[in-house]
Amino acid sequence: MTDSLTPFTVPTRTLRALASTEPSAEGTRLVRDIRRSKRLVLLRAVLDAAPGGRAGEAADHWALLEEAERKDPGAVRDVLHYPATGAWAEETLRRLHDPAGPAPDLGHLGALAAAAATRAGVAFATTLRPTHGRLVLPTLGLLRPPRPGPLILTEDSWDPDDPAALPLHTLPGGATALDDLDPYRAAGPAHPAAVRPARRLTPKGHKRWDTQWSGALTLLQRYDTLRAGETVQLLRSVVPLGGGARSNGATLPAAAGSLLARAQAPPALAATLVHEVQHGKLTALADVLTLHTADRTPCHWAPWRTDPRPLDGLLHGAYAHLALAGYWQRAALYGARGAWAQHARLRAQVAAVLPVLREHPRLTSAGREFTDAMDAAERAMDDLVPPGDQHATARRTVERQRRAWCAAHPELAPFAQG
Repeated sequence: MTDSLTPFTVPTRTLRALASTEPSAEGTRLVRDIRRSKRLVLLRAVLDAAPGGRAGEAADHWALLEEAERKDPGAVRDVLHYPATGAWAEETLRRLHDPAGPAPDLGHLGALAAAAATRAGVAFATTLRPTHGRLVLPTLGLLRPPRPGPLILTEDSWDPDDPAALPLHTLPGGATALDDLDPYRAAGPAHPAAVRPARRLTPKGHKRWDTQWSGALTLLQRYDTLRAGETVQLLRSVVPLGGGARSNGATLPAAAGSLLARAQAPPALAATLVHEVQHGKLTALADVLTLHTADRTPCHWAPWRTDPRPLDGLLHGAYAHLALAGYWQRAALYGARGAWAQHARLRAQVAAVLPVLREHPRLTSAGREFTDAMDAAERAMDDLVPPGDQHATARRTVERQRRAWCAAHPELAPFAQG
């Protein structure tokens, strides 16, 4: 397994394709390559920072991963690049560099190795310690040992038909997992209750998700085939949000290829998928390309929120809403109910903040090229305008919102002017 960060160059054509939010083969390939390279570097950093270094227990787990990779590279790649693995690696690296904080969970590397070796068909024996009577094998599921204490795992330990096993649920289509098992599925800094992951779902809950997922993908395939393909290629797992979630969806940068989402009707879920996939794309791009040098000061007006946003938050929001405006425009052409109104509202919101983004003094040259391409994509929507005066009405509504926000935040009014 390589452990050096591949130097990435982003050709102008690829950058502009990504900026437009429209799916492209080169854009998807770049996002996936960035994610994979970053993950390998992160895993190597964990191994090197572990107590005992390469000679310790972590090195033994890594050796098992390398043995499994020789037998089945695809299986090992799926385990190592599973979204929750990234969240575990970032959390573990933070803890390794903070001796005063909680102890790092280095045993999870053993669970990764055992899962990879099991899937690759490699003979092995390794001792792992379940937590609270549970041992998660990433991409496979969860084991509930019959007795407490260390557990010796072999290539025959995982049997999805065993009552002691809880297999990870796979959504219809076979490419995306519904993850309500992995302890790191939503790891990272504390999150508000609005984006807290749900506990293990019941079979009824899984069936409900199957129905809503299938319906959402059907809508995406009907209205925007390319976005449907992009969603399947870039989304490895969906983490159900807990009860009372106020957010439709959220993306955690550490868990690349995953999103948190609440159960919702297929039209709403389809829009959530479009929205959150864009956040993942932009996060990957920002890992190899500096678009701006602004800090995290929340000072900008965003029509889709009431609170001030930092420049990066404004850029992410505009990017995701630009994609949604394009999706609803296509849906409107197929007669989707309310689609023209959704398109007009979202486009007016994006158009209102694009001047602020494009003229921001902290943009880099790549950032200017990126936001210029976003602007071109927004203006290209003039080719298919909503019937009647929906677009003009939406723009007037956004301007009223701008004035109201400036009145509520007079000290920040200059940041709301395009």
